[in-house]
Amino acid sequence: MMKEVILKVGLTPKHLCSYLPGQQEQLLVLLDRELLCPEGYERLLSAGFRRSGADIYRPHCHSCHACESLRIDVNNFQPSRSQKRTARQNAELYISLSEQDKPEYFHLYQSYINARHRDGAMYPASRQQYEGFLLCHWLPPLFMECWLGERLVAVAVTDLLRHSLSAMYTFYDPELEHRSLGTFAILSQIKLARELNKEWLYLGYQVDGCNKMNYKRHYRPHQRLISGQWRWMKD
Repeated sequence: MMKEVILKVGLTPKHLCSYLPGQQEQLLVLLDRELLCPEGYERLLSAGFRRSGADIYRPHCHSCHACESLRIDVNNFQPSRSQKRTARQNAELYISLSEQDKPEYFHLYQSYINARHRDGAMYPASRQQYEGFLLCHWLPPLFMECWLGERLVAVAVTDLLRHSLSAMYTFYDPELEHRSLGTFAILSQIKLARELNKEWLYLGYQVDGCNKMNYKRHYRPHQRLISGQWRWMKD
């Protein structure tokens, strides 16, 4: 259980929702610098917060509660038929881990964003945007590389914490969309979490009404944070 603390937070102005058309969103942004550390962040993850760059935030919309933090029970995870098929399809890929950002990551990220997210706020991709979104001085991320022979085809950026992993973002070669590399990256992070004796893999926010975000519900068993309580989902 997370010990109850009083957080110093700020509230952003209302702006267009990133997930649901016609909606506006507001974010709580952490101002308490003492919690900007791996231990503090893991506690905040369990309370529904999320990292973007070096900042920690949580949706705070009075008329909407569509964003629900989701975490996978990695030790009891059971892949679906589709997920097993994706794992088999990508069995030839080689996984390696790096604690250092590399130039080739941004080139792959740029190709991915400019091909897959031309309608979003992340387009066009820039080095400044990449660093501001993924990198963090108080919690350097772990980079999971997926290689097809000598070709880097995907990178999953994840935060390594004491009891969990927190999946930040995955980007991949847009020419290989048929391989379902996003799914493969999540399966690989589940496997890594098991190997490291972690309990949870956090996937960020599940938004049922957003096609780009509701894929997370297919990883079972999982919990969602609803009205301040983690609840097992049976869907």
